[in-house]
Amino acid sequence: MSKLVVEIVDASDLMPKDGQGSASPFVEVEFDDQRQRTQTRFKDLNPQWNEKLVFNVGDFRRLTNKTIDVTVYDDRRDNQPGKFLGRVKISGAVVPLSESEADVQRYPLDKRGLFSHIKGDIALRIYAAPVDGSEFIPPPVEEFAVKETKEEKQFEPQEFHNHNHNQNSFEEVYVETMKPKKKEKETRTFHSIGAQQSFEAKPPSHLPPNQPEFRSDFMRAPGPPPGAVMQMPLPPRQNPEFQLIETSPPLAARRRQSYYYRSSGDKTSSTYDLVEQMHYLYVSVVKARDLPVMDVSGSLDPYVEVKLGNYKGLTKHLEKNQNPIWKQIFAFSKERLQSNLLEVTVKDKDLITKDDFVGRVLIDLTEVPLRVPPDSPLAPQWYRLEDKKGMKTNRGEVMLAVWMGTQADESFPDAWHSDAHRVSHSNLSNTRSKVYFSPKLYYLRIHVMEAQDLVPSDKGRVPDAIVKIQAGNQMRATRTPQMRTMSPQWGEELMFVVSEPFEDMVIVSVDDRIGPGKDEILGRLFIPVRDVPVRQETGKMPDPRWFNLQRHSMSMEEETEKKKEKFSSKILLRLCIEAGYHVLDESTHFSSDLQPSSKHLRKPSIGLLELGILSARNLMPMKAKDGRMTDPYCVAKYGNKWVRTRTLLDALAPKWNEQYTWEVHDPCTVITIGVFDNGQTNDGGDSKDQRIGKVRVRLSTLETDRVYTHYYPLLVLTPGGLKKNGELQLALRYTCISFVNMMAQYGRPLLPKMHYVQPIPVRHIDLLRHQAMQIVATRLSRSEPPLRREVVEYMLDVDYHMFSLRRSKANFSRIMSLLSSVTLVCKWFNDICTWRNPITTCLVHVLFLILVCYPELILPTIFLYLFVIGMWNYRYRPRHPPHMDARVSQADNAHPDELDEEFDTFPTSRPADIVRMRYDRLRSVGGRVQTVVGDLATQGERIQALLSWRDPRATALFIVFSLIWAVFIYITPFQVIAILLGLFMLRHPRFRSRMPSVPANFFKRLPAKSDMLL
Repeated sequence: MSKLVVEIVDASDLMPKDGQGSASPFVEVEFDDQRQRTQTRFKDLNPQWNEKLVFNVGDFRRLTNKTIDVTVYDDRRDNQPGKFLGRVKISGAVVPLSESEADVQRYPLDKRGLFSHIKGDIALRIYAAPVDGSEFIPPPVEEFAVKETKEEKQFEPQEFHNHNHNQNSFEEVYVETMKPKKKEKETRTFHSIGAQQSFEAKPPSHLPPNQPEFRSDFMRAPGPPPGAVMQMPLPPRQNPEFQLIETSPPLAARRRQSYYYRSSGDKTSSTYDLVEQMHYLYVSVVKARDLPVMDVSGSLDPYVEVKLGNYKGLTKHLEKNQNPIWKQIFAFSKERLQSNLLEVTVKDKDLITKDDFVGRVLIDLTEVPLRVPPDSPLAPQWYRLEDKKGMKTNRGEVMLAVWMGTQADESFPDAWHSDAHRVSHSNLSNTRSKVYFSPKLYYLRIHVMEAQDLVPSDKGRVPDAIVKIQAGNQMRATRTPQMRTMSPQWGEELMFVVSEPFEDMVIVSVDDRIGPGKDEILGRLFIPVRDVPVRQETGKMPDPRWFNLQRHSMSMEEETEKKKEKFSSKILLRLCIEAGYHVLDESTHFSSDLQPSSKHLRKPSIGLLELGILSARNLMPMKAKDGRMTDPYCVAKYGNKWVRTRTLLDALAPKWNEQYTWEVHDPCTVITIGVFDNGQTNDGGDSKDQRIGKVRVRLSTLETDRVYTHYYPLLVLTPGGLKKNGELQLALRYTCISFVNMMAQYGRPLLPKMHYVQPIPVRHIDLLRHQAMQIVATRLSRSEPPLRREVVEYMLDVDYHMFSLRRSKANFSRIMSLLSSVTLVCKWFNDICTWRNPITTCLVHVLFLILVCYPELILPTIFLYLFVIGMWNYRYRPRHPPHMDARVSQADNAHPDELDEEFDTFPTSRPADIVRMRYDRLRSVGGRVQTVVGDLATQGERIQALLSWRDPRATALFIVFSLIWAVFIYITPFQVIAILLGLFMLRHPRFRSRMPSVPANFFKRLPAKSDMLL
């Protein structure tokens, strides 16, 4: 005997049911004909119970077929049945098998019917654990009547509220006897169970030690077999370490429960409601004036030192300036304030001796005002400098502004943070939060048509001409013409990727292919990209133009001097910049933007995506070799907007609490969030930023106006295997602006119109995508501060198209999982045909006869069945957003050699024996694929052989059979034929034979081309 523990933690935002805007909820849990309840929390819409209910489980193997029903009721206290407040049904297949694996999960309360008014959620912690060698049986105690007087009812709320305050107190567990066949009067019995770590019950001392076990299910008839229902299969259970964990951080978006709160709250709460509010002490050092002379040269090199406890921030020093202007802001986290006194000191920079003291200002933090946007910025004030004894100096003033604010302050992104106190001024910009935008990309289409009057170096030789075109760092070349002439024709289109502001130059070169690897330039042409016309959507293609080719041996000056020369080689080109396409810079499987390049062709937004990057935990120390921990920061990418959070130094559990917003044009897009370790916090060179993990969330899987807060596992695949580098806590909310446009978006094409009217050849798409990724990475790496190339490439999955045996296995498993539903249908139909369940088979017979007699009901029945299946699966719909799944990716059990092959360079850099072994393995896999493809081809060729007279006797039999069936079907009503065929397929097993059927034998004897292969 084992036990199932259901811990009722709390509930929130329940529906008021007592007519006074409140309710008195209690929770009733039912499992395997056992029913228990918690105490009642009177007049509380956000109750907290923290009670554990324990149930007996006979066998762990039967737990997966059980369901845990958790129902919340309103206690009427007037001998009336409680009002329904919501329920949750949890499958036993998802219950952890140990207490250490169990986490508190929040479940939205479901309705009982279509017209129920239910809201709120409940927090539960459920797990199963064995009881070694003994059964868990609640100890029998004395029963008492439930009859209560009015005086007892008055004191009852206090008794329930104070019942569990003491750890050594007992829990009151409500047990109700289940009578499924006859409705009898309920017998309520209260048992006292000690609240101990071990749930083994000990009998009271006044009772005999061995108590008989009372059971009432020995004579109960077994229930009917479950019907076949097309239900979504449960995903395979993966390692709990790699699963999603729901959280409940104190966010303003979760606290808003009434219209009054929304209307009366401040603007910051509504704007930054997906992050926890963090307070900072801001110190704005603006400038100074009339500073005293400190050097022999008659001036000074001033800078300001802002000190709070052990944290010290410095401004830049300005040479020989008695009236310096700094305009620098310092931010000190309120959680790490180490002193109540802020010290602002002005010093003179001295390269040889110690810096000279000029003066200081002391500010008491208890007098600092609080400033929260949308309040206007705090006006800075002049403060006279004091000496070390606290006396006012004769000369020198500094302008300061000191206030207490939050991360919503406009000074937050550009401020010096105490979290980055040890970063030098040169690297300080690499630790700040920034917003980046990808360059606007276009496709450049060049149609190479023909050339005239080419002049080779060898006058007696006809050139074998090709055209090479270079745009930026992209190079394309045409094929050699079919006929070698002095005026060759190609008729080929070449595609390139260009970006605004069109600074590149298109270089067209006509070469003569003299031999392998040896080309001679016959002429060149330089065209600025900015001079190429722009084509909007399906507009008319621009007319082709003739361009003069410059002789490669002739310099530009000589070419200018010989402008008057009448003869020159020419080339006919049609060039245009395509603005109606969307330039793919990421894989179409998880693309975040599908809008065309031209802003005139873009559709209005349909919603807003809000992302709160809250915190991370259990990060791995990425700089352990240097004796340090991790300097983490996050990067989020959606559409053409990239955001980067600030870097927190030496933090394994960082808290960012930064919120960002994007416009959504298509719900079928994906947002990507990555976590990296900053490698630019030291002056030790240009080291790369290490990847910690990545999260992808598809917007179409999110419910609108719902806040999702979860810990996402940060998984990274390394040559040594799958590695979890920590967990990232995010808050997501997708808000719909236009519901009609959002629903209409599902019927529109995924890509812009030009992708279907004039599609790009498939062989060019991958190459163009790679070029677009390189342009984006190059442009963002030139920003200040730069978003490094390795970060952009990891976010865009540059190497996603590379071969991976692990990914191939994952795709094969996806196909098998997809076909499993078809297999289940075939198995169900086979059970019907073999009369495995006679009642179901008879019902199918009746349904089949009805549909044959009334064929107009076939389509309505099919669509009604789809509707019923969809509504049935609604109960089991996913409640959490998708995440990186280690089991689906086949990453948790990948072979080390497969991972080493996946991370190998291209071309390979491994030894020859390893490459030979992998080649042999690939040959083995290819052999199996070859066999499957051959079997499929054989079946298709047998179908063709029915009428090809390759086997004259088989073809004669088939056409005679077809003629007989044509006559029979013509003279016989269709309904009779359908009934005969249906009854024949559904015949009883007594009328079946184990031998293959005649049509199957006939089909397998047909010839195929497999015997013609060498």
